Amino acid sequence: MSLISNTPRAVLMAALLGAAAVPALAQAAPAKPMVAPLSTASDATDIHSYAKPKIARVTHVDLDLTADFTGKKMVGTAALDLLLAPGAKDVVLDTKGLVVKSITNAKGQALKWTLGAADPHLGAPLTVTLNGAKRIVIAYESAPDGAALQWLSPSQTAGKAKPYLFSQGEAILNRTWIPTQDSPGIRQTWTARIVAPEGLKAVMSAEQLTPDGEPVAGGRAYRFRMDKPVAPYLIAIAIGDLAFQPLGQRTGVYTEPSVMKATAWELADVEKMVEAAEKLYGPYRWGRYDLLVLPPSFPFGGMENPRLTFATPTIIAGDRSLVSLVAHELAHSWSGNLVTNATWADFWLNEGFTVYFENRIMESLYGKDTAAMLADLGWTDLHRAIEEAGGPTGPDTRLHIDLTGRDPDDGMTDIPYEKGAAFLRTIEKEVGRERWDAYLRGYFDRHAFQPQTAEGFIADLRTHLLKGDKALEAKIDVQRWVYQPGLPENAVHVQSKAFEAVDAQAKAFAAGGPAPLEAWKAWSTSERVRFVGSLPRQLSPERLAAVDTAFGLSAQGNSEIRFAWLQLAVANRYEPAVPSLEQFLTGQGRRKFVAPLFVSLWGQGDWGQSVAKRIYAQSRPLYHAVTRETVDKTVK
Repeated sequence: MSLISNTPRAVLMAALLGAAAVPALAQAAPAKPMVAPLSTASDATDIHSYAKPKIARVTHVDLDLTADFTGKKMVGTAALDLLLAPGAKDVVLDTKGLVVKSITNAKGQALKWTLGAADPHLGAPLTVTLNGAKRIVIAYESAPDGAALQWLSPSQTAGKAKPYLFSQGEAILNRTWIPTQDSPGIRQTWTARIVAPEGLKAVMSAEQLTPDGEPVAGGRAYRFRMDKPVAPYLIAIAIGDLAFQPLGQRTGVYTEPSVMKATAWELADVEKMVEAAEKLYGPYRWGRYDLLVLPPSFPFGGMENPRLTFATPTIIAGDRSLVSLVAHELAHSWSGNLVTNATWADFWLNEGFTVYFENRIMESLYGKDTAAMLADLGWTDLHRAIEEAGGPTGPDTRLHIDLTGRDPDDGMTDIPYEKGAAFLRTIEKEVGRERWDAYLRGYFDRHAFQPQTAEGFIADLRTHLLKGDKALEAKIDVQRWVYQPGLPENAVHVQSKAFEAVDAQAKAFAAGGPAPLEAWKAWSTSERVRFVGSLPRQLSPERLAAVDTAFGLSAQGNSEIRFAWLQLAVANRYEPAVPSLEQFLTGQGRRKFVAPLFVSLWGQGDWGQSVAKRIYAQSRPLYHAVTRETVDKTVK
């Protein structure tokens, strides 16, 4: 990798333009701070950022912010270190809703700046005239409605006594609280000093330098450092009444004290997961791997923030049956965090690789049968997503997707996750697992701490795996997988033998047979989800009542089973399940569950739409902006 601003010109240009620009010099001995190369691929231009990184790019960010819980805003400064091409006169940053107060150079001298017109998705470009500055300091504050940050009242937490703040930066939301170049292809090191009110603890996706904080006016100051260049969406923060419990030598969990016992029990295997992942694809390079289990409004199952995965409490099922989500977020430490999609058009390079890797971790720890069931459920999700995207000819069923004029969230369907994983399984089938694993480990090593594109991946695949074997490439059909819609005929479908018996039981029950009580008791969560999901979408009220009563579906504590049941109930306009539906939709804000249920309700005409409007009026204020913006498109 190329390095800091006093590097010779050839190496400077390599850092600006990518390692491939000057291969020999780009491999020079690293210095600190580390500067990652840009991708030189033709498909590396990020349409969701105003930045012009080949002219001037951010390489490092120093945050000094105070969390104002009364005003619901972050207030302070961001100091940015810049890498400049010869003759660069200004730098362009991404912002959305920020109130910029002043911008100076490192000596405190004022610099001219302009804020351009705002786009509803992208926010507004902030252009700073540098006058030779290679470090700029921006004094600013975030807006109370900044989409990345959710400020929770005490009543929205488990403890009910103290407020809470958390962030969600992916895909392009961190520009609502950090003025930087908010593109996954522009990796940055960073530090932070965060002042939190007394009695609240701050944690971030970085090394903790002051775990207990330092007393300052207004509360306690917490300091953090990330000395590895990361995509800016991975800068994350949470502040609340947080306790910590170790899970292993380098793993642990943060959450509210009142739910720590159940949470730590559920996550007991995390250290084993890290060890299993390392055996597959090389050393874990981030130091610690901790988790933060958040309040219920967190919009995702998990977010792979480096060193500190953010996770939904809906994975706390009481039986450790939903820990595949932890395996997924851990796998992102390689696919997504270590090697990152350079643009959101290639989201599959993060998620498809991670779904594949997650399944391999689950197979290693819990056996082939468990992994097969999870993969088979994913296959069902993939076909549902293809249908929802307009069928096999729908343009959004491609892996490399066109997001021109759209929010990158539009591409965050099951397609990049499950089609991407199916693609990798198909390659594995054709070359063999041993050869494929060796390739993947080398891939993560070759591209560590760098952005990647579809073009770049295919080039790497041809060089290091296919090695000129045109027949093999044609058999895999690489280009079609990446650039064409639909699912190629050679897609590998991992089928679970256990599901054959489950499907037979579902068919028998739908035909009028008794509820399979003994089988249900013996089934895993995956088998139970499969059973409920395999029942016909048209069932009589008597049949629905029978299955609900037999298995306690409306009171089910396992979120995946509850979700499958409520989808079935809504499809049948089953009124007795509405109280359970209302409790589920107002009790958590995970978009995976919330958005499809509102879509299903809306599709049920007057009955469903009246239920949707009534529930959404209650739940919308409780949801994070990510979930709100998705559901707003459904509930008119």
